[in-house]
Amino acid sequence: MQKTLLAILSQIETVVIGKPHECRLALACLLAQGHLLIEDLPGMGKTTLAQTLAKTLSLSYQRTQFTSDLLPSDVIGISIFNSDTKQFELHKGPIFNQVVLADEINRASPKTQSALLEAMAENQVSIDGVTHILPRPFFVIATQNPLFHAGTYPLPESQLDRFMMRVSLGFPDIEAEKSILLANNVPLTKPTAISDIINIETLILMQNAIQQVHASTSIIEYIIALCRVSRGQNIIEKEEAIMCKPLSPRAGKALLAAARAWAFIDNRDYLLPDDIKAVFYNVCEHRLEQNITEQQHPSTSISARILNAVNVLNPLNV
Repeated sequence: MQKTLLAILSQIETVVIGKPHECRLALACLLAQGHLLIEDLPGMGKTTLAQTLAKTLSLSYQRTQFTSDLLPSDVIGISIFNSDTKQFELHKGPIFNQVVLADEINRASPKTQSALLEAMAENQVSIDGVTHILPRPFFVIATQNPLFHAGTYPLPESQLDRFMMRVSLGFPDIEAEKSILLANNVPLTKPTAISDIINIETLILMQNAIQQVHASTSIIEYIIALCRVSRGQNIIEKEEAIMCKPLSPRAGKALLAAARAWAFIDNRDYLLPDDIKAVFYNVCEHRLEQNITEQQHPSTSISARILNAVNVLNPLNV
């Protein structure tokens, strides 16, 4: 499976140029059965990353442009009465695809944003009182512009917490930008642009295998300690409490799942503290920030302060 994963990453990186770390995070999020929020300025490649990931994994895919007039039924679907059969018929929305791209999600109203909540949490939706199971794999990729852009609505905390990771692509370096400018503008919809590398059955096997990656007692205690620091607990004497929103048990479970996927991509069946550190910022920072309009660099973020506050060798200070 290691060769397959490397081939997937290699193909994604040929389209999303100069962002290998972010591409790997996106793949890890999908393998961990989470959902991904991509936040950045317009034109940075958010939609390109989402399209490339879906096409590489040969998953059914649909993009929905979120706008202020988009209705919940436009996302999940609606039952319409058929006068010929005298029955209601379900017209499925884009949520019934395996990869759903909610483009510029923070331009839609909170009511429409919340239409994704049940789907992301339970892999099912309710339409007119009837529950419909969504396909597997099911992966929501939402893109959003920073909140200081006009016409944006902040995601509610309950919706924000459903995203396992938040990724920001950022500006490319000089060499990557040269490659982007000189690259032929081949549309992603052309069959020659991207090839399918794995089938759905193999992807599901990978997702199941990730759940078997071993997490030792010390790793579990390390995750608990990180969460406790965010809550003002487990603070080392003489150290000030870190002002942030507390990490919930759901955040701890998301951190464990993402770290397992990261280790799996590294061809390991066990977790190391470095796996936790590698994904901690992207899993936890959007849950920790007091002011989500001021996203910080990973090295100076709340996440970095929490990581520095916990001793890996004795995380619970006991």
